Order: sequence, then C-alpha cells, then structure tokens
Amino acid sequence: MNIEAAREYCLTKKAATEGLPFGDDFLVLKVMGKMFAAIDLENANRIYLKCDPEYAIDLRERYNAVEGAWHFNKKYWNQVFFDRDADDALICHLIDHSYDEVLKKFTRKMRNEYDNLL
Repeated sequence: MNIEAAREYCLTKKAATEGLPFGDDFLVLKVMGKMFAAIDLENANRIYLKCDPEYAIDLRERYNAVEGAWHFNKKYWNQVFFDRDADDALICHLIDHSYDEVLKKFTRKMRNEYDNLL
C-alpha cells in the first residue's frame, strides 16, 4: 500500500474528512471531528492509527511494520510502515479497527448524529 491508497481507503469511511491542522506534511483523517488516522506526507512511508492497547502490543510483537506511534500516546496509537511486512489487507484491517475504536468512544449524542448521516 502507499499513502494515496491509504488516504483513499480512509475517505471511504462514513463521515470521514481530511485536513492539515499540523502543517502541510501531516494529513489528518477524522470522523465527526475525532482523529482516526494520520499520514506522514513528508516521509510518505507510514500511517498512524488508533488501536486497542492489548491488540497494539500484539501487533508490535508480530510485525516489523508496526511500532508505537512517534509523538502520539503509544498506548493507543501505532505507526504502520507501508514498506515493511504489513500487506494491504492488514493495513485496511487496521484502518477499520482505528475507525471503530473512535466510534466506540462517541457520546450518545454523537452516535445518534453519526447514525442519522446519509
């Protein structure tokens, strides 16, 4: 996978938006204002994804491509390198997982708004 394919996949998620709040070299993808992914545009070789803490540890032990995310809370965020041992299917799965982790933290009001979106 590459950054453009990852970006396009993230944008297929319901209510996903993108922006550059931290500068031109760091693309942030959000759902209802909550970040679920970020892509390093400068190095163009990794995506940052939210993760269940226990699953994050398991992934880091199993894949060279998965590490604790630089400048993020490493308990909840991984950086996944495109040019290592994570194939496209795994990266898509981890994007889905990140998105779902964010949805799980929605308040009831946010969840109702999300459910009512087209």
